[in-house]
Amino acid sequence: MDDRLAKQLEFAVTIDKEKNILRQTHLSGHGRRENDAEHAWHMAVMAYLLKEYANEPVDISKVMIMCLIHDIVEIEAGDTYAYDAEGHFSQKEREDTAKEKIFSLLPEDQKQDLIALFDEFEEGKTAEAKFAKAMDNLQPLILNNSNGGSDWREHGVTYAQVYGRHSGTRPGSETLFEYTESVINRHVEEGNIKATE
Repeated sequence: MDDRLAKQLEFAVTIDKEKNILRQTHLSGHGRRENDAEHAWHMAVMAYLLKEYANEPVDISKVMIMCLIHDIVEIEAGDTYAYDAEGHFSQKEREDTAKEKIFSLLPEDQKQDLIALFDEFEEGKTAEAKFAKAMDNLQPLILNNSNGGSDWREHGVTYAQVYGRHSGTRPGSETLFEYTESVINRHVEEGNIKATE
């Protein structure tokens, strides 16, 4: 086996560990907590299905790859819950360290390609990154909505927290943001999201 193939296969085995990173979101039907790999797969499929709602034309293949790799760093950095204000202070530093370690397993050209895509997603400035971020917000929202808002209720999150997080959907898709607002407002009315602190 040549060195390039060996590196690619080592990376492929390493990213399998993403299946061990549990998120706070539960699967639909009040199932178990989802893992990062399931979240990424779900986002990628949603991006393909919902591409017509992107605010701008997007390269959907690029969006899907962004969706699939955006949480690989959590193999090393761990998951930071969306509403964990304290965890967000160290998140970038932890993820930057993890990004270098994990993507360095690859041949240099692929390492640079994936780091560029990861960074583009994080910066959220291109049409593709904006739409991928919309998927990152929408995916847990639709699962939580399907479960009657139980994850929001369990964590005692507020309207300001949820709305602040999901306002990041608007740059990627005005249509999906309108849907998001309606879901959030309904769960405030139902008491699953606190109206205030």
